[in-house]
This record gives sequence, C-alpha cells and structure tokens, in this order.
Amino acid sequence: MKYKTKVLVDRFKELLSSWDCVECITLNEAALPDILDPYFALILDILYSSPIPEPEERCRLYGDDVAAFESSSQGDKDRFMIGEIPVRLEFKKTAKIDELVKMASSNYESLWFIKDSGTYGFYRIVNCEIIYSRSNWIHNVRKKLQQVGDQFWVQMRSTVQSKMEHFLSDLGASCFQGDKFHYLIASAGFIKMACLTLFCINKRFEPSHRAYFRQVCELPVLPESFIAEFKTFLNNDTADLESRYYLAKLIGQKIVVL
Repeated sequence: MKYKTKVLVDRFKELLSSWDCVECITLNEAALPDILDPYFALILDILYSSPIPEPEERCRLYGDDVAAFESSSQGDKDRFMIGEIPVRLEFKKTAKIDELVKMASSNYESLWFIKDSGTYGFYRIVNCEIIYSRSNWIHNVRKKLQQVGDQFWVQMRSTVQSKMEHFLSDLGASCFQGDKFHYLIASAGFIKMACLTLFCINKRFEPSHRAYFRQVCELPVLPESFIAEFKTFLNNDTADLESRYYLAKLIGQKIVVL
C-alpha cells in the first residue's frame, strides 16, 4: 500500500471505528495499486449494526479537505475526493449480511434473491482486508461463507449457465441478421455469464469486473484449451461475426459439459 493511501486509511479507520454503530471496516483491493492507476480508488466497506449519521453529518466529520461530496439516494454510499484521491465509503448493515449468508448456507428457497444480485458482495466480505473489527462477527461470517455447500453452487451455476446459453442464442441471431450492435451486447453478456459459470463450477465468488479475466484464467477447473480460445474470442476484432459466433459456441459447449 502506498504511503498516501495508508495515511487516508488510518485516518478513516480512526474516525469510523469511533462510531459505536460500526462493527467492522474492510479495505477493497482497488486501493492496492498506485494512485496513478486508472482503476485506483480508496474503497472502504463499513459494516454497521445500528443507525449511522446522516450524509450531511458524515460529510462534516470526514474533514475540511473533502471535495465533490455526494451520497447515494439511499444514503449508504458516499463518494468524494481528497486531493487527487477518489474515496468511496459503502455502508452495509450487518443484519442484512447475516440474512444473505443464511440464504447461501441453508435457506435455499430464497436463493432467487442472491441469483439476481450475484455473489460479488460475498467476494468482498471474504477477500477484502480487515482494518478494524469490534468483535469476531466478520470472522464468523467469513467462516460460514467459506463452508457454503454444493447445493448453493449448483443452483447458482444453473442460473448463470442458462443466461450464458441465452446470450449465445442472441449471438447466433445477431450473426444471422448481421446486426453488429446487438452482437456486441450479446457478446458482452456471453463473456460475463461464461466467466460466472466457471466461477460457480470452481466454487468461487465472483470478483469485480476488472478482475474477471485474470481470475478466471487462474481457476483450477477449466475446459480444454479454454484460455487460448477465450483470448482469441476477446482479441480477434477482425474476424467475421460468423467465425466469432462459432468460437463462442465452442466455448459454451465445453463449459456446459464440465
């Protein structure tokens, strides 16, 4: 972690941990690169158990050097700048996290809710760096998520694999019609759902979009020749639509039989 980043992390850790409502603070991996990296952002997840200050009060508490402050319509996400550093603070209720973890662990009839929202929230809980913890709550939550059963992954795979096949069908239709705009949209959807299916097969929570390519290529269980075919599909901008559709269909078929 760079010095400027650490100074700000320590500053917000001291401030936010002084609020009685705050149970845990985690640092997102987006803060690890150099601040000149275009993907860099200081992102903190603040997990709280009782009401937090209102946005206006939070802005005042953050300090006089805060610029361009804005809060989401629900008041649970604050964005602002401190010098050249973009800061994002995301407030999440511990009770809501407990509810979602229970769905993933045992309450399978409610999994439709997670299927719609995805598993990136779980990824952040498990992988973000804990910079403050008032109790063992976050460690207990992580343990439960690391022990999620096969039924969860089977149901999640079924959902995203079905979407992958739907986008593949759209690819074929747009190829037949010569519709490059629809083809581009379907191609993006197919790529994302193919990756999500592979994450489910490998029992991994989905990372941020910027980490999809690197992490999917590092998965232990992949179709034969997947990485080479995946790179070709992504990089072969000069190929005709029909050739790219054939390659996508080949990738999809190999994923389905895993």
